[in-house]
Amino acid sequence: MLGIFPAFTTQTGGIQASGKIAWSGITAHAIQWPTPPLLFLYGGTAAEPLNGERVVVARHKTAAILAALRIRCQARSILLWHISFLQLLPFLRLPRARTVLFLHGIEAWQPRGWAFRALLRRVDLFLSNSDYTWDRFLVDNPTFHATPHRTVHLGIGTPLTAISEPLVFPPAVLMVGRFARGEDYKGHREMIAAWPAVRQRVPTAELWIVGEGDLRPDLETLVSASGLERGIRFFGGVSDEEKERLLQRCRVMALPSRGEGFGLVYLEAMRIGRPCLVSTLDAGREVVNPPEAGLSADPRDLRALADATCRLLSPGQEWDEWSLRARLRYEQHFTAAHFQQRLIEALW
Repeated sequence: MLGIFPAFTTQTGGIQASGKIAWSGITAHAIQWPTPPLLFLYGGTAAEPLNGERVVVARHKTAAILAALRIRCQARSILLWHISFLQLLPFLRLPRARTVLFLHGIEAWQPRGWAFRALLRRVDLFLSNSDYTWDRFLVDNPTFHATPHRTVHLGIGTPLTAISEPLVFPPAVLMVGRFARGEDYKGHREMIAAWPAVRQRVPTAELWIVGEGDLRPDLETLVSASGLERGIRFFGGVSDEEKERLLQRCRVMALPSRGEGFGLVYLEAMRIGRPCLVSTLDAGREVVNPPEAGLSADPRDLRALADATCRLLSPGQEWDEWSLRARLRYEQHFTAAHFQQRLIEALW
């Protein structure tokens, strides 16, 4: 097995984080192989083997091409963890290896030129993190309907032994994720627009926004223009420890996105028993399965968004049941071990 992945750095996005979990599962499964798998990391400077595998690191495109040309191994499969890595295929001298491509979301949902489509035709098996991701990919690439495909839902971590209750005051909704102008689809504008209606019904409610990006000044301007400074807080980028603390203190995790391929942050919230507010338009429904572990709303309908938010903020038996079901859904379907098992079954 040759795995081509984004570098496993300390500051990781969802693709890097899921890739590290995936490769750890692959190498654990391959522990009895006579030849250890080869890990090719793009964008890093150094790497420690996860389970004794061989590692190649390339910092930039030229280095990656040269490294690909030098690879000599007997790999039966090539696993590409990002669609852009298809561009390395012409430089790999592994003519008999099966090519497997994992699709994660927005980076796979765009029309491609003829040269890139030729590379896509070399894929023997497509994997996707959700049914939604695969369906969106086929919208712009309908000729691949007949290509073998498996949905492999992601997973993180292990179940917690103790679950903390959120603080009663203030009742907070947490949003986590980068907000770049090129990715202005995650629901930040819509939640801000719906917040006056939420505050009318829950006057002490706060919206906590975690993350960074060049969209932040625009969002702060919206908050200021609406006079919502006391009800909406921007935390900027935070450490994993601080994110965990905010998740424990909040009552709801919200990301009513119009184009989420999966959403690991939903799993982070469900793991500690926090129900989620997701969109009716993307893969959030596959993860949260409303109303099992939260609610869904069309982000274009501000009234529906406010109604769902207020309902999820309300303490009582309904919230307690959501919290329990969210944690159980995570524990039964979305741990790292579940994800690794799904991936192994798809690959072999």
